[in-house]
Amino acid sequence: MLRAAFITPGAFPVPSAMGGSVERVVEKVVPELLPHVDATIYGRKGKRLPARGSLRGIKVERFPGANKSDYFNRVCARLARSKPDVIQVENRPLWVPRLKRLFPRSRIWLNLHSTTFINAPYLNPVQRRRCLQAADRIQVNSEFLRTYVRTYVPNVSDKIRVNPLGVDISRFYGRSTLEGAAVREEMRSRYGWGNRPIAIYVGRLVPQKGVKYLLAAVPSILAAVPDALIVIVGSARYGSHRETGHVRRLHRMAARLKNHVHFQPYVSHHDIPRWFAMADTAVVPSVGKEAFGLVNLEAMAAELPVVATRAGGMKEIVVDGHTGFLVSTEREKISAELAGKIGFLLTNGEMRREMGFRGRERVLRDFQWRHTAERWLKFQSE
Repeated sequence: MLRAAFITPGAFPVPSAMGGSVERVVEKVVPELLPHVDATIYGRKGKRLPARGSLRGIKVERFPGANKSDYFNRVCARLARSKPDVIQVENRPLWVPRLKRLFPRSRIWLNLHSTTFINAPYLNPVQRRRCLQAADRIQVNSEFLRTYVRTYVPNVSDKIRVNPLGVDISRFYGRSTLEGAAVREEMRSRYGWGNRPIAIYVGRLVPQKGVKYLLAAVPSILAAVPDALIVIVGSARYGSHRETGHVRRLHRMAARLKNHVHFQPYVSHHDIPRWFAMADTAVVPSVGKEAFGLVNLEAMAAELPVVATRAGGMKEIVVDGHTGFLVSTEREKISAELAGKIGFLLTNGEMRREMGFRGRERVLRDFQWRHTAERWLKFQSE
């Protein structure tokens, strides 16, 4: 049986209710590899979590994560005893060359989740080339990210494999189901929102997520849908309600839109499906290099049509005119295009239902965690 080690960045425990998108992917995918792989997840220690435990049949070993160098050294010491066939590094390319030197008989895989850690301030161009060349295989979650890596380090092209992310479809209430309708009614009753048309944003409140463009679109949305409500779920950091300067600026923008914008600070991943069930459409206005955009899949799993920008890999998820709409990433166009598409969906119930149904079908067919695991296993035989 193949023996594999998965090294998380040490930023959050596994499992973690407080966030950590990289850790969440590992938590969801690795157990799906059973019974074909003898896998161990290495991660950060957390409150009420033992140093050694299991997650759905997968071994988990946890170390202090405050000092990243010490964390990595402890993981390497444990790997020296276990000698896995495959060592997969999650989103930390800087660790790859050292692992290659220490474990020459293991295959060293880099699972790259974003562009962040292959750019400054984490890596300069020389370091980036050295780290990527050291990997035996580079797994990315989108064609966008594959193209990005090839552009900067062309000679690693043959090592790259695209493996899209997934969703636990059972967690999300389809709006056409009795359970989904009940959750929708309960949530709207709790907040006093009745039958108002609602567009929802779920994600971190950081500049690259583009929430300011959504807020700038609200007056035009209200011109078409006077009772519309924009619900913004999230905070600046995972697991924290702490406000930043950017968050305060967003609140100031919304002050003139009283009764039409609701900010809901950080919501646990466990509760996110309830918020999607309450809404009529989802909005993902990212303007950064969004490698994948998992929130698009989660909204689609909840049978919501999605209005998203064409940023990064998101255009590989949302099918324009079929499961939602894609809008420009040009700063001067985003707000107007968001307003037009959101207003159209909030006034067209039949279109919302059709797009929502098609979106959930797309997730069921192509974007479940078991699909991600199956592709990972297939890559092992290549």
